Amino acid sequence: MKIRVGFGYDVHQLAEGEEFWLGGIQLDHQKGSVGHSDGDVLIHAICDALLGAANMRDIGYHFPDTSVELKGIDSKILLKKTVEIIAKKGFTIGNIDSTIALQKPKINPHIDKMQKILAEVMGIDIEDIAIKATTTEKLGFIGTEDGVAAYATVLIQK
Repeated sequence: MKIRVGFGYDVHQLAEGEEFWLGGIQLDHQKGSVGHSDGDVLIHAICDALLGAANMRDIGYHFPDTSVELKGIDSKILLKKTVEIIAKKGFTIGNIDSTIALQKPKINPHIDKMQKILAEVMGIDIEDIAIKATTTEKLGFIGTEDGVAAYATVLIQK
């Protein structure tokens, strides 16, 4: 068995008037994520980690932000396609560990729902997806609520 590890990171600006999609669900908040797709930083970080682990470049290579067809796309679709891309190379997901860095809103009440949706999209067990949350103690662009970031580490196997 071949085991590989991947790391992903994504960041998006937060702005008023935008929808806020995070971990496959829409959060009620006065600001939302600015992006070519729906701006779901957690899903984007997971996609990058999966692609990196399989040595298949990054999310921008497979789903460019210059593509008219991808404008406003639901990131869950990108995640499903990413899982299909790595599966063509013979890889399956072992587990995912992720962290969302966000000052507000608090996401702990939403983590169970995020895990359930992401597990369904990727076709893996909910126990294989860890989602954690942190703030930056009001420091930097996250602390001033100007942005959101997500980190993901994945293990894949062949």
